Amino acid sequence: MPENTSYDVDLLVIGAGSGGVRCARIAAGHGARVAVVESRHWGGTCVNLGCVPKKLMVQASEYGDYVEDSHGFGWNTQEGAFDWGRLIAAKDKEISRLNGIYVSMLEKAGVKLLTGFATFEDAHTILITPSELAPEAKPERITAKQIVIATGSTPSKPEIVGSNLAITSDEVFSLKEMPKRVCIIGSGYIGVEFAGIFAGLGAQVDLVYRQALPLRGFDEDLREALHESITQRGVTQHTQASPQRIRKEGGALVVTLDNGTELTIDCVLMATGRHPKSQKLGLENTRVRCTEEGRIEVDRHFETAESGVFAIGDVTNHLNLTPVAIAEGHILADRLFADRSREWSFETTPKAVFFTPPLASVGLSETEAAEKGVVDVYISKFRPMRHTLSGRERRTLMKLVVDQGTQKVVGAHMLGEDAAELMQGLAIAVTAGLRKADFDRTIGIHPTSAEEFVTMRTRTRVSGD
Repeated sequence: MPENTSYDVDLLVIGAGSGGVRCARIAAGHGARVAVVESRHWGGTCVNLGCVPKKLMVQASEYGDYVEDSHGFGWNTQEGAFDWGRLIAAKDKEISRLNGIYVSMLEKAGVKLLTGFATFEDAHTILITPSELAPEAKPERITAKQIVIATGSTPSKPEIVGSNLAITSDEVFSLKEMPKRVCIIGSGYIGVEFAGIFAGLGAQVDLVYRQALPLRGFDEDLREALHESITQRGVTQHTQASPQRIRKEGGALVVTLDNGTELTIDCVLMATGRHPKSQKLGLENTRVRCTEEGRIEVDRHFETAESGVFAIGDVTNHLNLTPVAIAEGHILADRLFADRSREWSFETTPKAVFFTPPLASVGLSETEAAEKGVVDVYISKFRPMRHTLSGRERRTLMKLVVDQGTQKVVGAHMLGEDAAELMQGLAIAVTAGLRKADFDRTIGIHPTSAEEFVTMRTRTRVSGD
């Protein structure tokens, strides 16, 4: 514990997102005097403009499928009308509840809550000025022995003519009406997920992206399976294409692509990535260094070039996932105030994309693993039991990547219903370094899709040198 009490607090956290809140709570639990400053949303992007509202909207988009699928099981159900306003109101109510929980957790931990924009005056002094969260607040200064920057990231837009006519994921959750025709630019997590959401809710969806397949960076078999699933979902894909400009035409928008295609739609959603939210922090008044794209540079202990100033989460642009930010915040708080640290396996961080059907991965893709050595690849493709009666043309893909020398399972990948739920368990197995023989000797649960991961006996192919 720091003995110098000349500072107002021992630790000041800038940003009350998932990583910042975890860091503050753990530090306070170790006896540190902690304050958190937030300018916009308690809970950060994940709770307010990301993971949580997105997952609720994915679930909303699936109910129409359930009605249709039920007919194959003997139900005489009838499709009803979807009410966008009711969904948004219900979502807002839940987000408000979660905001309150975050504030309550911090207060119960003894953390001081400050609202406003934080600007460094020097390495230990922060000026807090009014923001939308507390516009009437008066400016104040606070000094801290150590400071953690956990400000996250914000959506990016490509610099094209008419980009001001497009929205980003920050605005999509508060649209007053659901657009009937949507053009989504980008095929990363956000683009793919919202393509599925709007298609499931009955909109006409065009998905535009530069690659031949969606989700760059994921396993190639998974990307191919997703490409097929996106088409089955009713989404029109414009691959190897980019938007050139957007213009108004009557009550609609027209998107012109670089291949000459013009799309007449009601809404353009830019899902072309995010950039670290490091601007306007006054970092020029410190020795903190940023890359050209705004990523705050840190060492393996999350410390910046300014001693006593740290950064965690998306603002470092490392692994931009909520659980990673939480883990980083926990590790940092333990190291600073408890002289200990839990161990996390960042190398085997699982990830999921909540399309319908969802996909999930842990560990290495086949390409990544093959670059390290020879690997055995096991693949299973099948139609889920549910859809043998529903009649829906939906396939599941499961894949294991196994290091041939050690027989350790170094990668697991799946597209299919409940993929994310199932992959969390597989992440434990991959993190633990279990071998293919451990999978083979595990008895499956029948009948489930999950049992396929322990019954894949026939090697599909060998990859690598």
